[in-house]
Amino acid sequence: MDVRRRPIPPSGDRRQTQKLKNTATTDSQTLLPLYLTNALFFAVFFSVAYFLLHRWREKIRTATPLHAVTPAETAAIVSLVASAVYLLGFFGVASRASLDELSDDEIILKEDSRAPGPCAAALSDSCSLPNNKIQDQFPLPPRAVHSLAKEKQHIPSPPQVDSPVSVSVSVSSSSDDEDEEIVQAVVSGSIPSYSLESRLGDTRRAATIRHEVVQRLTSRSLSGLPLEGFNYDSILGQCCEMPIGFVQIPVGVAGPLLLDGKEFTVPMATTEGCLVASTNRGCKAIYVSGGASSVLLRDGMTRAPVVRFPSAQRAAQLKFFLEDPLNFDSLAVVFNKSSRFARLQNIQCAIAGKNLYMRFRCSTGDAMGMNMVSKGVQNVLDFLQSDFPDMDVIGISGNFCSDKKAAAVNWIEGRGKSVVCEAIIKEDVVKKVLKTSVEAMVKLNMLKNLTGSAMAGALGGFNAHASNIVSAIYIATGQDPAQNVESSHCITMMEAINDGKDLHVSVTMPSIEVGTVGGGTQLASQSACLNLLGVKGANKESPGANSRLLATIVAGSVLAGELSLMSAIAAGQLVKSHMKYNRSSRDISTIVQ
Repeated sequence: MDVRRRPIPPSGDRRQTQKLKNTATTDSQTLLPLYLTNALFFAVFFSVAYFLLHRWREKIRTATPLHAVTPAETAAIVSLVASAVYLLGFFGVASRASLDELSDDEIILKEDSRAPGPCAAALSDSCSLPNNKIQDQFPLPPRAVHSLAKEKQHIPSPPQVDSPVSVSVSVSSSSDDEDEEIVQAVVSGSIPSYSLESRLGDTRRAATIRHEVVQRLTSRSLSGLPLEGFNYDSILGQCCEMPIGFVQIPVGVAGPLLLDGKEFTVPMATTEGCLVASTNRGCKAIYVSGGASSVLLRDGMTRAPVVRFPSAQRAAQLKFFLEDPLNFDSLAVVFNKSSRFARLQNIQCAIAGKNLYMRFRCSTGDAMGMNMVSKGVQNVLDFLQSDFPDMDVIGISGNFCSDKKAAAVNWIEGRGKSVVCEAIIKEDVVKKVLKTSVEAMVKLNMLKNLTGSAMAGALGGFNAHASNIVSAIYIATGQDPAQNVESSHCITMMEAINDGKDLHVSVTMPSIEVGTVGGGTQLASQSACLNLLGVKGANKESPGANSRLLATIVAGSVLAGELSLMSAIAAGQLVKSHMKYNRSSRDISTIVQ
């Protein structure tokens, strides 16, 4: 087979080339040695980088604009760029210099000695590789290598023509045999289960293999857990680790909910029978009565780190420093640099001995904002460390926030969005739609939601079932389901008005924690539910408007749910409705094996 070689120059040309090389060598000897030049530029690069970082920190502490550059800083920036350009160029020149040291004949021999690649010559008998060499060239599992060698035997020799001919061999990288080998490797522990996505580069295949591994390790069947029909790329590094499938939760709709003059069809993901139907009845009662209205009272996510000092007196000094209005502006500048949406609102402090708890509250745009506020708090802690070097940061969260726990601080001070929603239900609507009376509703609310909850020592639980509606909407719209704990804080109030004919009902919810960007909101199903409500993504015209609207929709839906359940209990229909709509008449023994 003809091999194309680089033409070797005549002897006269070669002597000329050697002469030029000798001249270049003589010129290079007059310059500074290479290692000294590199050391010089390395020193310049790191020294000016340290200088600029130090100046940047000082500007943050003194609230000086970063774009105000002094002559010394300008010279440092120029030096940094110049040294970086040289160092980047050096790495490229160094690799080329190794080739310049070889003669033309040596370069040609070096190129000819390379292992043949996937070309026509590589598949011919003249340059064929044994099986062990194939595996070195293509790092595939043994079964795939055997399949490749077998296919190669059936490929005819390529035609002998002057122009190169490309012949491709198709090998399935996700065959059943390969997957079986990977499953066995994960079961044996030689491959960690959490590394499948990075090793395979295929999230769906990784979930399939992990699904099989779990079945073998536990000896339990996962046949009812679906794998297909889900975009596993969308959850990688964001929503869920080591997936083995997805859970199907039915989504129903309640509405239209007439709230603040607008109609909303509310998606609810739940497995509890009667919940969607009951909320839908409450929406009907509100709709025919003229609708509900809502007011957003507060909007601020919180994070409370805990720090420790050598003495309680020293902890109190930081408390007074943080609460001084003169210091708030500088702290707000440091905090707000963490995000273009984060805006520090206040800092509330509490002392326990020599331990100080600092509850930061900030607005977070359309995001729920936990990560955003945590980043801002970390910036402030780093800033305070210079003036309070004896401050020991114990944790970025000290539970004075308080997240995913029933806490009085959230019930009193609020967290996330604080909303109150109210409606006036006409007397005839109470009778015809809710099937009860205004007097019965008011009495039941007093004895159940208020007195009964007080007897139980409830914390924020002065309602009938606010958590039901909150959880269903949260799952449908991609919120954090665990934050249902404080988001369901609610007090339901009912009283007779207009000489006892009509019913005034309201829900006050101080800790609704929702967002329309980030987390699970970007998943396809949850994104569709947010789009149904008209609050998908970030509001570009008014940042935070979508998340605030979603919070009011949650409160309005809770109002509808409270109306319907309370009327069902007052009318004695609760058990009857659940037996009718929440009980299956099918023979379960024929379904469950």
